[in-house]
Amino acid sequence: MLAFLSTPTLFKWLKLGSLMSFEYLLATGLVFLVFYVWFKKKLWYAKIQQRYPENKHIIREIKYSISTLFILGIVIMLVTLANKHGLTRAYKPFDKYGYTYYFFSMVLMMFVHDTYFYWGHRLMHWKPIYKWAHQTHHLSVNPSPFAAYAFHPFEAIFEMGILPVLAFTIPHHISTLTIFALYSLVINIGAHVGHEFFPKGVLKHKIFKWHNTATHHNLHHQAVKYNFGLYFNFWDKLMKTNHPRYEFYFNKVTDQRAKRKAALLEAAQPEQAVEIPATALAEV
Repeated sequence: MLAFLSTPTLFKWLKLGSLMSFEYLLATGLVFLVFYVWFKKKLWYAKIQQRYPENKHIIREIKYSISTLFILGIVIMLVTLANKHGLTRAYKPFDKYGYTYYFFSMVLMMFVHDTYFYWGHRLMHWKPIYKWAHQTHHLSVNPSPFAAYAFHPFEAIFEMGILPVLAFTIPHHISTLTIFALYSLVINIGAHVGHEFFPKGVLKHKIFKWHNTATHHNLHHQAVKYNFGLYFNFWDKLMKTNHPRYEFYFNKVTDQRAKRKAALLEAAQPEQAVEIPATALAEV
């Protein structure tokens, strides 16, 4: 594989890596500015933990995110080279297997990734690996959006390893892998944003209860023995690794959110003018 790394290829990879780093930092930076700077007071009602992370933790998250992006760039470069030489399951044209399969392949990627993440994540919590690598991510007890990619290099290799797994096993159009990667990033940032926006009754819904919430992962950062899933709650339910009080804490967060939002709206209401009866005016 290294024989294919010509000078133009290296420059192309460096350009791609720089672009990805910029896009990630731009996305997480904008989310951070919205929730932690520009609309900090207005969105306080949805904050899961009623405090903000210290600056030293945010700086650490950014540093580890940059190293993760470097590793991601290498993985993408190798997958791209493998694809160029026909070694992956990527195909052309767009509708080679039909449009139904095109969309199904993205859903399949999500379920494969969810399984990959759950079991790999549980392995990361094995004491020797946890202390050596995964604890780096858990230093963010009250995570910010920058914690999404704040991994020890060893864990970053594992996390980004899902791309070659998918590329070499699932027939896919290259665009589906790109869309999947973007969706995964959005979910990851949402899990670490520290604010809950799912409606209160979602955990009782027949369908949506299977999708994880921001509270689910935020709770994992506080109680590390529970809640290992990424997108869905299937494996946590099946393996009984949901936090025993997950539903209680989710309801508590959403109840507090409703009260804070109501108080915020009430405080924002302008004072009502005192209405003077017509009879009083007549007496003046």
